[in-house]
Amino acid sequence: MTDAPTLHTDRLILRPHGIADYPACRALWADPQVVRHVGGVPLDAQAVWFRLLRYAGMWSLLGYGMWVIEDRTIGAFLGEGGLLSAARGLPELEGVPEAGWVLGPQAWGRGVASEAMDAVVRWADAHLDAPSLRCIIAPDHGASIRVAEKLGFVALADSMLGDKPTRVFDRPRRPHSA
Repeated sequence: MTDAPTLHTDRLILRPHGIADYPACRALWADPQVVRHVGGVPLDAQAVWFRLLRYAGMWSLLGYGMWVIEDRTIGAFLGEGGLLSAARGLPELEGVPEAGWVLGPQAWGRGVASEAMDAVVRWADAHLDAPSLRCIIAPDHGASIRVAEKLGFVALADSMLGDKPTRVFDRPRRPHSA
């Protein structure tokens, strides 16, 4: 069993999810503005509960997973980010961790996703034996594409996830420097 580490950046704390995060996760995933580029449909209470349980399972079984992204100064829940294995059926995602981030409106346009995910990819470079990280982004989601490119992801392939177009991005593992 692997416990999720806590990561710190200048403005953020990335920490493991706990049961106490359920209300904030529920609000995040129920917001139509938040999910418009991530499946497009708000999640009900049970789906969010199962998501929270999966987060712990990924850490336990895979040695990586998702973190809560929290404002370091005031402790506010800003969203979630990290690594996952989602068995999406996309061949480009097989065998590599998938990076993902979802933020609430209070964090948009502030560089929070870039700062949080920079900590995640640095952690992955240092702790995972994976040839690369991949992420999927809706082709019309310019803000997330800019975050991915800032982190070193490059477009790999255009695909369909169900009936929605998606773009797969790749970021080769970078040697860890002490």
